Amino acid sequence: MRAILYSHDGLGLGHVRRNLAIADALTQADPAASVLLVCSTDQIDSLVIPARVDVLKLPGVRKTADASYAAKRLPMTEAQTWSMRSGLIASATRSFAPDVLLSDKHPHGAHGELREALGALHACGGRAVLGLRDILDDPATVRAEWQRGRVLAAIANDYDRILVYGSPDVLHPGREYDMPPPVADLIRFCGYVANTPPADDRTALRSDTDGRPTVVATAGGGADGAALLADFVRASRTAPWHPVVVSGPDAPPGEQEALRRHVQAIGGTYHRFVRNLPLHFDDIAALVCMGGYNTTIEALTSAVPTVLVPRVAPRQEQLIRARAFAALGLVRVVEPDRLGGPALRNEICVALADSRSRIRRAVACHLDLDGARRAAVHLLALADRPVEGSPGVSDAPPPTIPLRGKAFAALEPINVAV
Repeated sequence: MRAILYSHDGLGLGHVRRNLAIADALTQADPAASVLLVCSTDQIDSLVIPARVDVLKLPGVRKTADASYAAKRLPMTEAQTWSMRSGLIASATRSFAPDVLLSDKHPHGAHGELREALGALHACGGRAVLGLRDILDDPATVRAEWQRGRVLAAIANDYDRILVYGSPDVLHPGREYDMPPPVADLIRFCGYVANTPPADDRTALRSDTDGRPTVVATAGGGADGAALLADFVRASRTAPWHPVVVSGPDAPPGEQEALRRHVQAIGGTYHRFVRNLPLHFDDIAALVCMGGYNTTIEALTSAVPTVLVPRVAPRQEQLIRARAFAALGLVRVVEPDRLGGPALRNEICVALADSRSRIRRAVACHLDLDGARRAAVHLLALADRPVEGSPGVSDAPPPTIPLRGKAFAALEPINVAV
């Protein structure tokens, strides 16, 4: 069985890390399977690539202020950049001839760069699958974007299945995003996808042992986490914990250097990047992070007490997820407009008094964290290679009229003031 897993990677590591987790589960479920990961993140070599998985690295793109994309390094026009990327993906699809192509979030890829590859996929008899994280944005925004981009038509025309990496009890995209029945019937819920790298692949998080509990603050890729990390440093002055700050590789160099100086001035530990940071979650006392999908799910997998500081622009996705998970007793939340005061320090103190056993009980009650394996089983089934002994994966479509998800049931209106 051959599979291509595509992600566009304009900002951060979330898309490719989710696909890596699914690639790993896929090759474990079928020892004869092979996966080609198509992405453009610069940090791909810093991530753990599973056996029988290889990478097609596309020329990088960056997200601009108006939420569009431009070439990251090459002196090329926007049209030339997308043409090159599209050609590389299509050529790889023809050569590799996958049974299944899984696209993360974008049915036609960023700027339609996946269209030619989808044509090549269908020509060789392959199946197309769209992967969607639990929450994309507030429903009105998603509906408007999908209408402008004719997204629902693209899914109906080119895709055989939609895998949702989440729970219908939190959000059901069929209802919230107004999918017509032919599209909504393609949905299969997998549960949440957690990336769990090998336990022996880790570096030291801190070198000293001053007896204080360790609290880690991370901003993911780091492109938009300056306010969170700055407030964490301020809240950590004279605090009863040892602060560890991970700025992220995408933070501007000047911002990284200033942050390093500030962290060291209060006796903390600074890292630009920590390979496989989730491996340390079992050993730290608390975590402060944004509300991104991957870090949040990895934190819940280890049951580390977590304070989320979600971003609210350019999308409200993180805020919606943070509020929904807080309502379920899974995390604590400091919304961005509360930074600068006592809120973050207070919430960290409460988190330090929390217990992992309570968090584990809450997670077990509300979330299914087996999403990578379930997604792999769905992909194998579509390739006519079902896995024996894989209970809990149904090919039946979801209910036609689902209940309203917890992400919106009691959490409106959303205040996005910063």
